[in-house]
Amino acid sequence: MTTHDHSLGSTVDPTGDTRLDHTMTGQCRCGQVHFTITARPIMTAACHCAGCQSMSSSAFSLTAMVPGAAFAVTGGEPVLGGLHGPDLHHFFCPHCMTWMFTRIEGIDAFVNVRPTLLQDSRWTTPFIETMTKNRLSWVRTPAKYQFDEFPPMDQFDDLMKAFAASLD
Repeated sequence: MTTHDHSLGSTVDPTGDTRLDHTMTGQCRCGQVHFTITARPIMTAACHCAGCQSMSSSAFSLTAMVPGAAFAVTGGEPVLGGLHGPDLHHFFCPHCMTWMFTRIEGIDAFVNVRPTLLQDSRWTTPFIETMTKNRLSWVRTPAKYQFDEFPPMDQFDDLMKAFAASLD
């Protein structure tokens, strides 16, 4: 039997299985900035690039790529942080400085959200790993696909279809 827990934003099965089919909500660590996602993610990833390692203060960053039109900041006002460059805009809470999401200049189709900020992040297993050439030797994730750098653009459609099938 499956029950719907709308506060978590997913379907929760008593066996622990979670399948995304409702609005998800999340917030920074201190709770001053909130966001909502109203569609399934496009894909999840662990990025091992040096920049993500530095910004997350960890071995990698986790990302849920979500449709840009389905993402909204619903409370608070995030600020730009991290590396200030012309291509990537990293958004943080101005109070606790939690790295919340990233927008890529000129690409409105998706937003890269830190999925561990969601009320229910149990479904957020990375589907792909990127920049594995920078992966720390002791790090292993259950990602199905690994890429030394970023996946070639001509593979994204197939990867997104495979990810969507993995959610069903």
